[in-house]
Amino acid sequence: MTQAIAPKLRFYSNPMSRARMVRWMLEECGAEYETVELEYGQTMKSPQYLAINPMGKVPALQHGDAVITETGAILAYLAELFPAKHLAPPQGSPERAAYLRWLFFVAGPAEAATTAQTEGWLANQTDRQAMTAGFGRFDDMVRTLRHAVAGKRYVCGEHFSAADLYLASYIGWGMMEGSLPALAEFKAYTQPLLQRAAYLRAEELDGPVPAAA
Repeated sequence: MTQAIAPKLRFYSNPMSRARMVRWMLEECGAEYETVELEYGQTMKSPQYLAINPMGKVPALQHGDAVITETGAILAYLAELFPAKHLAPPQGSPERAAYLRWLFFVAGPAEAATTAQTEGWLANQTDRQAMTAGFGRFDDMVRTLRHAVAGKRYVCGEHFSAADLYLASYIGWGMMEGSLPALAEFKAYTQPLLQRAAYLRAEELDGPVPAAA
């Protein structure tokens, strides 16, 4: 019997994007993959790529006939695709609950609040706007994030997971560019994670982030 060949992973990226998080995840998984680097305003908006991701944004991942977009979804997909790496806690466990909570927290309230704060949209935020916004106020989000990582090596029990990768990437980038405060709790949590071998390999592949970024 001929053994079926597993479909190849194709990774759509730009090193000045959230795709850096996915690169780190691919390296954690030990995945074999092809990288397609796209340019902002050019190949990222081409008809060929819009057929893959109509948003015209990266990252995106193709796995055979499957197309996965949105950073958190890609991280979760890869964690399930490589179960031997134990990057997602077991179904039904308390650790799994925390894993899902923080994956969705970064993708939702954290990303939205940071963008709104950085763009100056919250300068005159009213109580009603804070009540209707999923993230509440920027300070609410930062306080929650601080509570999530304070005194912890990992956020989902005793093992590194895709949720840690997402949180460490988001917090580390935020502190670097000034969109998040450089709190002691944030530094203590992110610094060891950003020394993992897979992270360093990914950084070497993507290259340094320009100082003006």
